[in-house]
Amino acid sequence: MKILLDEHIPSKVRLDFGDKHDVVTARRMSWDGKKNGELLGLMTLKGFEVLITMDKSIVHQQNLERFPITVILLKAESNKHEIIQPLIPQVLDLLKGNLKGGLLIVQQLKENS
Repeated sequence: MKILLDEHIPSKVRLDFGDKHDVVTARRMSWDGKKNGELLGLMTLKGFEVLITMDKSIVHQQNLERFPITVILLKAESNKHEIIQPLIPQVLDLLKGNLKGGLLIVQQLKENS
């Protein structure tokens, strides 16, 4: 599966996916700074299937159904690798399913104090 990590996701995260998926960063594609609509269009042209982002505004700015891409929104307290890394097993579970586009949310679990 061809996956793009949005520019605010640390590049180290791509290593957490192992070798079963082709995971590339927006920076590597020289797509950092692109607006969401343009980014989704470029992804479609280049055959990407999944965007992993922390950009909550993408839901309100874009009609995600227009694009044949699944957007996985990570909800966590920060974009630090050590905070995002525990979410990756949930993402990998989602990737095993039949993705049909649209939005999926992976949320950091809150521990009871």
